[in-house]
Amino acid sequence: MPVHAWIMHVRSVCFEKRRILVRDRYAWLVLTVATVPIFLLGSILHFVYDWSGGWRPVALLGAVNESVWEHLKIAFWPAVLSGLFEWSILGRRYPSFWAARTLGLLVTPVTIAVVFYGYTALLGGHWLIADIGTFLVGIAAGQWVCYAALDWRPARSTRWLLRLVLIGLLVSFSCLTYWPLEWPLFQEAGTGITGIPS
Repeated sequence: MPVHAWIMHVRSVCFEKRRILVRDRYAWLVLTVATVPIFLLGSILHFVYDWSGGWRPVALLGAVNESVWEHLKIAFWPAVLSGLFEWSILGRRYPSFWAARTLGLLVTPVTIAVVFYGYTALLGGHWLIADIGTFLVGIAAGQWVCYAALDWRPARSTRWLLRLVLIGLLVSFSCLTYWPLEWPLFQEAGTGITGIPS
């Protein structure tokens, strides 16, 4: 199914009169329920680096500073772990599960970044409750996109592109804490710290 056909499929799911639940209640339930452990594990990963006493290997998964990048990372890794669990349940029913999961993994950080930068630009600063809500909205958006794309049958070239995107995400979230770029996304607000504090 070409990309434009998939967009039309998602549009029909969003705008048709019957609710999205009618299509596959089981898959919807699995992906919706998974939002909670992704959120909880991500919240734990926010503190695990400090709890470890600054042990560098923990920086792969845990947030090492308060930059936006580190908050994207603590949403990404629990979603990957959840994807493995979801695939064990839904993979046989949906052969293109990892294509859908990759889209969800891409949507989550984009949503978090757009909502965070959007609301902080409008309000002139950030609030903890809004940050937590932004984190939850990003996770929920990724789960919903994964659900909406489960029936998608991407063309072979699109499947290869999505594999490259998944590999790129895995490599980026594995390496850019240790070797951050000098971009605002990687800088802690106020201090300008990037990466692992010295």
